Amino acid sequence: MNLSQGGAWRAAADGDRLLLAAVAGGAVLLLVVFVILPLWGILSYSLITPGGLGLGNYARYFGDPRFVSIIGNTFEVSLSVTAATIVLAYGFAYALERTRMPLRPLLRVVALLPIFAPSLVQALGLQFLLGRNGLVNRTFGTELDIYGFWGIFVADLLYAFPHAFLILSTALAVGDQRLYESAEALGASAWRSFRTVTLPATRYGIASATFVVFTIVITDFGNPVVIGGNYSVLAVEIYNQVSGQANFSMGAVIGVLLLFPAALAVVAERWIARHQHAAVGAQSVPLRARPNRRRDLLWLCYCLLVGAAILAVVAVVVYASFVRLWPYNLSLSLRHYAFDVQNGIAPLWTSIQVAFVTAGIAVVVVTLAAYANHQLSEAVKRPLYFLSILPAAVPGMVLGLGYILAFNDPAHPVYAIYDTMLIIAVCNVYHYHAQGFLLATTNMKQISRTFEEASATLGATRLGTLLRVTLPMIWPSVLAIGAFFFMRAMVTLSAVIFLITPSTQLAAVSVLYLDDRGALNQAAAFAVCIMATVIGFLLATQAVLRLAGVRQVSLIR
Repeated sequence: MNLSQGGAWRAAADGDRLLLAAVAGGAVLLLVVFVILPLWGILSYSLITPGGLGLGNYARYFGDPRFVSIIGNTFEVSLSVTAATIVLAYGFAYALERTRMPLRPLLRVVALLPIFAPSLVQALGLQFLLGRNGLVNRTFGTELDIYGFWGIFVADLLYAFPHAFLILSTALAVGDQRLYESAEALGASAWRSFRTVTLPATRYGIASATFVVFTIVITDFGNPVVIGGNYSVLAVEIYNQVSGQANFSMGAVIGVLLLFPAALAVVAERWIARHQHAAVGAQSVPLRARPNRRRDLLWLCYCLLVGAAILAVVAVVVYASFVRLWPYNLSLSLRHYAFDVQNGIAPLWTSIQVAFVTAGIAVVVVTLAAYANHQLSEAVKRPLYFLSILPAAVPGMVLGLGYILAFNDPAHPVYAIYDTMLIIAVCNVYHYHAQGFLLATTNMKQISRTFEEASATLGATRLGTLLRVTLPMIWPSVLAIGAFFFMRAMVTLSAVIFLITPSTQLAAVSVLYLDDRGALNQAAAFAVCIMATVIGFLLATQAVLRLAGVRQVSLIR
């Protein structure tokens, strides 16, 4: 190697190191600005009292019996919904993964329907079914009162169900046939095999699903605000304090209180995920369910009941969107799709624009963060990894409020995008950053270092290898990440409720406002448009993947 070649090699190596440092530094800087600073704004604002800094706001709230009851309500709903969801979802996942019953593909789709809509759609559907003027009360002359604890309980159970089902079905999808054959040879009954083999093998999945569901329920805002009535929870209280009374200090106090249980649940879920071991080893025999007519029929009946409940809530919303005037004139009409309400159909187009911007930013930000995490040494990448998964512990309403407290200052550089669609898109990106980052990181790990080493041997720079080798190999997963962020941006409510303006109102928020005004038919029409947009986008993305010859990339996380 002559001197000129050695100099060129050193220059290329320095350029590679500079590029990696820039990517990693940029990812860390963005996470600090859009996650750490808002959290600091929440914490510092909660300590501001008329007499200066202190714990006076906390003392005032905890001394209020009403607030103590709200905390009790929050944990009553969260714990009861979590327990019920895990039991129901485990049975549903077991039936689909461990039996040979018919209609399994169809039932799987039905179980995932709540993911494609804002959380408040479940509460809206329950109003149509079980509300004071709902189908059940008007048809049978009953006086069911769904508002309050039981309304939130059922709505949140339906909303959290698909999230638990996805985790539990993954845990139940694999198993070692030899363990069940050994149990059968030793004379164990089906129930004992379940207790001694199946449950222990899926305990990590159960624990993971438990913490995920708990986090979803304790931070949910849409369902409680629509159907909670006088039964208030923390997520609704923070909205009332900030939007109703402009009491940002008290809103910040509730944000801090809401942050702690959500953060603990996420930390516990991550710890469980790290300690989970493989259920199937190299010598394992894949488990295959055997036909059993009586068992399969019983599980089919169970799944049909659960699926009917999920489908009924979604179907009645679709039906109500075509009804002329609920519940007095049930003749069918398209009048509500004319969107002759304030702002018309503009919120839907705004939501679609925000969703595309969110997906575009997320694909770049998340992929580059995962790339830097993949390339850095273990000791150096720990801060980046910690910051990247930190947003999973931050409830959407807390992050959105943090953006107001941190960035609503003309002297702050981020103020330039305040009150625009861009700040909403950025909030969506960092609200769901952890999920996208973990997906991208998983796919980065599946690429052998051999490809990068071969590219470097041929003289390619790190940037050239990224563009010509790494990205072409993971592009299906990158597209799936974009689809995930598009979907979440279309249906999210809590993270953006504090950031919208009259010119940036979103479709999910319009559903809330229309329901609050009593315009249930128009609210249903907006909800149907959101669901149709999300499902249409996911189907189009899946079609692109199939045309490219990619068979299995999950678009739902």
